[in-house]
Amino acid sequence: MKIKNYILLILTVILLIYSTSCNFKNVEKELEENPENLGAQFNISKTEDHTSNVEFDVPNESIPILNVPWENDSKFKEAQKQHGTDVLLSAFCTVIKTTSPGEQHNVHLAAKSVSGIVVPPGGVFSQNNSIGPYVESKGYQEGSAYIGGNVTPSIGGGACKIASTLYNVAILSNLEIVERYNHSMPVHYLPYGQDSTVAYGVKDLKFKNTTNAPILIWAVPIENRVYMGFYGKETPPKVEWHHNILERRVAPKEYKINYNLKDGEEKVILEGMDGARVESFITIEYEDGRLEKKDLGISNYWPMPHIIEVNKIN
Repeated sequence: MKIKNYILLILTVILLIYSTSCNFKNVEKELEENPENLGAQFNISKTEDHTSNVEFDVPNESIPILNVPWENDSKFKEAQKQHGTDVLLSAFCTVIKTTSPGEQHNVHLAAKSVSGIVVPPGGVFSQNNSIGPYVESKGYQEGSAYIGGNVTPSIGGGACKIASTLYNVAILSNLEIVERYNHSMPVHYLPYGQDSTVAYGVKDLKFKNTTNAPILIWAVPIENRVYMGFYGKETPPKVEWHHNILERRVAPKEYKINYNLKDGEEKVILEGMDGARVESFITIEYEDGRLEKKDLGISNYWPMPHIIEVNKIN
């Protein structure tokens, strides 16, 4: 692995960057045509408007949430009033445990870009059409991305975390998924089968607003968490994820030389993950007690290798 790539892997494990912002805008219908997860509730005061004096969930793992940080945000209230989207369809918090500085910047930038988008009834949301391309001229930096089974520096690396968050909120809102691709390797921040990747012009995340009202997307990044919610006019049925691991692929170990270590000492630089072939589906429970099962297909993941530093390789 090149030195530049190796340095990025190290940064991916140890660094976090903090920022936060949001806005709102419209997207027209022709967009598509052309186990102790909840850590606490956190009260922030004397901070930016969207989190001022609001008690919201601060989970330790990526999970659905009920208490969001933007309840007092004047821009959010204005957008709700403008579009008549008073009902929270679903909300999700993605907890990003390890990232490089550029990747964290990209996550916050993409969250800012998607926040405030309105998808009309029958409209199809496309992440690439809405906030792409993920290029330097739009403010994106170099972050880590999965390319060819490797963790590689790429401009816009990290935008997939927004796609993954959108995917989870869309599923929990009982919307139709039009296009979705899993990563080539598993991700640390979501279970197998619940991630989504994007590559401008190649892979996209798309969902259709199958309700009879507009859907307002709102997102706020706070430190290493991305909060996102969809708002409409009617509460959706209860949706639950289910995953069956059909095959597991053991993650290999890759050793790198670090002469500063003592003989026999090992230092884990990147915690790998087993690959897998996973079948995913959801169950939908309606108010009248009816149950429906919806298949979401198969996700295939190559194993992510463990990167370990040693003094010498035998």
